[in-house]
Amino acid sequence: MERLMGRSALITGGARGIGAAIARAYAREGATVAIADLDVAACERTAAAIGSAAWPLRLDVATQNSIDAAVAAVLERTGRLDILVNNAGVYDMEPVPDMTRGSFDRLFAVNVAGTLFTLQAAARAMIAQGQGGRIINLASQAGRRGESLSPVYCATKAAVISLTQSAGLDLIRHRINVNAIAPGVIESDMWDHVDALFVRHEGLAPGEKKRQVGMAVPAGRMGVPDDLAGMAVFLASDEAAYIVAQTFNVDGGNWMS
Repeated sequence: MERLMGRSALITGGARGIGAAIARAYAREGATVAIADLDVAACERTAAAIGSAAWPLRLDVATQNSIDAAVAAVLERTGRLDILVNNAGVYDMEPVPDMTRGSFDRLFAVNVAGTLFTLQAAARAMIAQGQGGRIINLASQAGRRGESLSPVYCATKAAVISLTQSAGLDLIRHRINVNAIAPGVIESDMWDHVDALFVRHEGLAPGEKKRQVGMAVPAGRMGVPDDLAGMAVFLASDEAAYIVAQTFNVDGGNWMS
C-alpha cells in the first residue's frame, strides 16, 4: 500500500527482533529506514537483507552524544526525520531482596532515559521541520502490572507508558503524534535471555518458561516480531492522525485495558 512513501524513519534496537520486523514493514510501505543499534554488524546484515531502503547506524541510547549523532546522521542522509520508533531496551530479573543499583541504573538508563532523550532529539528535529511527525515507543505488558521477579523492568515500562502520555499531550501541538505499543510475550533474543533467567531463578528446564507462557496466552502461542509490525505501520501512517498519547496492547489477549 506504500502508506509511508517518502518518509524517513529511525528505529532504535533495529538490528533484530521487533525492531527488524518493523524496519522490514516500513521499507515495504515506502519509507527509508535507519536501522540503529549498538551491534553495527547486525545492523549491516539487517539493512542488507531489506535492501536499498534501509541503512545501518550505530546508536547507544544510553549516551546523549550518540543519540544526537544518530539524529544528525539521519538528517544528513535523508534531509528529514518523520518517524521514530523507540524500540531499544534491556531486561534483567532481580526479585526485591536481590536488586542491585547497577542493574537498576542500567535498565533505567536504556529503557527510560534512552527512550526519553531519543524522543526529545527526534521531536526537536521534527519541530524544526514544521511538518509534524510520528513517535512510537515500545512499552510492554510488564508496564501494565507488577511482576515479582522483575520489579525494576516493570517500573521502566510503566515509565515508558507515562512518558508516552505526557509527551503525546505536549507534542501534538506541533502535529507530532506520540503513541506506544505494549507487546506481550514475543519470541525473540530477549525472551531467550528471559528464559535463561527463569532457569536460574526457578530451576526450570531450558525452554520450559517459554512453553508455559505461550500456553497461557489466550491466542494460544507466543507472539513473533511480525505480529507487532502492523500496529507500528498504522501508528506511523496518516490513518493514525487523531490518535494521541495512547498505548496499544499487542499481546494475544494477555492484558485488557
